[in-house]
Amino acid sequence: MKTIIYTHPYAGSFNHEILNRLTNSFSKNDQEFEIINPYADNFNPTLTEAELKLHSKGKTDDELVRRYQRKIAASDELIFIFPIWWQTMPGMLKGFLDKTMLNGFAYNEDNGWKGLLTYIKHVTVITTSTVTQSYLEQECGDPIREIFIKRTLADLGIDPKVVNWIHFGEVNVTTDEKRAKFLDSVPCLYANK
Repeated sequence: MKTIIYTHPYAGSFNHEILNRLTNSFSKNDQEFEIINPYADNFNPTLTEAELKLHSKGKTDDELVRRYQRKIAASDELIFIFPIWWQTMPGMLKGFLDKTMLNGFAYNEDNGWKGLLTYIKHVTVITTSTVTQSYLEQECGDPIREIFIKRTLADLGIDPKVVNWIHFGEVNVTTDEKRAKFLDSVPCLYANK
């Protein structure tokens, strides 16, 4: 089962059309998938003081967090779709990770750190940005590959070798033709993981 974690607030966005193209392809090919859309769920990505007390024990009183965990636990594949803002993921995705990836669910640190999402066999990260992938890699410290993929996901037990990063840069200044070509290619780029 695939779970798509989609974090963009605007239903008319380029990111949303990427989501549409992928889900249409999955439906057409009878592939099961779930979508986690924290914006649509009005998910609060910030931890309150009361939540932090539970968080340190690996617990939550947020039903959305429990629902998200159930979807992830039933998956063997994750697909992240998000824009890159200020050289990193949106705050909603960061807050989603902070609140959902709890001790006992996503990791265990009883005898040293151990990621628990080892059942995730493949991850695709699809990002958009006003800058190119090479700019992110060379001028911004490679935040997606070096931090998100090789640190955050790896700390959750996901081998970086099973992660594919697809990026569409200069989304704001490119031509409609290039945008359309990318959207048409998304199912193929995904399939060639």
